[in-house]
Amino acid sequence: MAEERDNYSNQMRKGVLEYIICLYLLKKDYYAGELIEEIKGTGLMVVEGTMYPLLSRMLKSGYLEYKWEEASSGHPRKYYSLTLEGKNLAKHMETIWKDISGAVKKAQK
Repeated sequence: MAEERDNYSNQMRKGVLEYIICLYLLKKDYYAGELIEEIKGTGLMVVEGTMYPLLSRMLKSGYLEYKWEEASSGHPRKYYSLTLEGKNLAKHMETIWKDISGAVKKAQK
């Protein structure tokens, strides 16, 4: 029973994580470690083992692009940004999120 609940929790988090990534990248470019810390600051648990494959999938799908920038510590960092397709995806996800959250609010009444 507890394992099943954990599975539901993980599925819901992963489903929302791509949208959250888009929301952050609409504001500015991030490197993966910085993005992970920002998302953790929201209270949502996210780990590198989840983030890197998701960023890779979003890159391959054409939603993200990146550029290398030198860091103060000496090694370059890969900064991610949304492509035009990624921005369109974020708009689409916003619509979906509004529909889902509206349905949940109605069901809670």
